[in-house]
Amino acid sequence: MTARLILICHASTDAVSRAVFPGDEPLDDRGRTQAAELAGHLPSIDQCWTSPELRTRQTAELLRLNASVQPALRECDYGRWAGSTLAEIAKREPDAVNTWLRDPTAASHGGETILDLIRRVATWLADEQAHDRRSIAVTHSTIIRAAIVHAMQAPPQSFWRVDIGPLTVTRLSGTDGRWNIASSGSAL
Repeated sequence: MTARLILICHASTDAVSRAVFPGDEPLDDRGRTQAAELAGHLPSIDQCWTSPELRTRQTAELLRLNASVQPALRECDYGRWAGSTLAEIAKREPDAVNTWLRDPTAASHGGETILDLIRRVATWLADEQAHDRRSIAVTHSTIIRAAIVHAMQAPPQSFWRVDIGPLTVTRLSGTDGRWNIASSGSAL
């Protein structure tokens, strides 16, 4: 029994373009256009999920996917930093930012730690591995980073070394508690 999972990062938003810690913003015009252009280029699947946030639900809709909301795929909780850029926060709270970027157990912003995020995603992946099916999840770069870190059994500190842009596709296949990164890239 092998689970095959395609993770798609949501299309671009104004927050992505401005490097802002996200809230629940919609896709921007560019993101809507690019997602619509990819519709019809996805393989057949057995199951599709999206995170609860608007930008992922809009991306799934533009990709013509009939997705169910999966709370485990929600964006990282950035606490009081949501809506600000990293540069703004670094100016106000330089020590807090440095700690957060280096220590995956830190929640300098009052939200979720990177380690907790990775654990949340690992739990969801373990549940997925119990099913012999092909699935798509439209989610966030943070969720995809966490999935890659978990799949590679990499240390949590490596989270920041994975770049995931809008509409990036990452494919995982897994069985017996082991995940493989089948391929990843920005083209479907």
